[in-house]
Amino acid sequence: MEADGAGSDVEREDESVIELLRDRFRLLTISIAEAQAKRNDLEISLPIAACIADLAFKYTEQLAKDLELFAQHASRKSINMEDVILSAHRNEHLATSLRSFCTDLKSKEAQSERKRKKPSRKEDKATTSVVHIPDN
Repeated sequence: MEADGAGSDVEREDESVIELLRDRFRLLTISIAEAQAKRNDLEISLPIAACIADLAFKYTEQLAKDLELFAQHASRKSINMEDVILSAHRNEHLATSLRSFCTDLKSKEAQSERKRKKPSRKEDKATTSVVHIPDN
């Protein structure tokens, strides 16, 4: 019986976390919609902004499920950039933008790795002046 009680506590906690995320997502989406409307000299009613927020949240939930399935299909436990690009395959412009972003990210990552691997000149001088004396 205790397991059922613990399980329901976990479920309630999960539901409250989801509700909190949904509320924050909704507020941010409404804020973005209002900012874009203002930027374009338009007005947006609160019910329309709320509808947009709800649709965006539902889309995000579905996207998360799709990404999980793509990772599972590839026998992985985590989602990677290829899964995200695959999820955008129906939107050519978005898929192209994501591929470009991925390429840029990989090139920046490679540059930062080269910088980390390359020792500074001070370190070069320090390593050449160090003499190792074995213990006898």
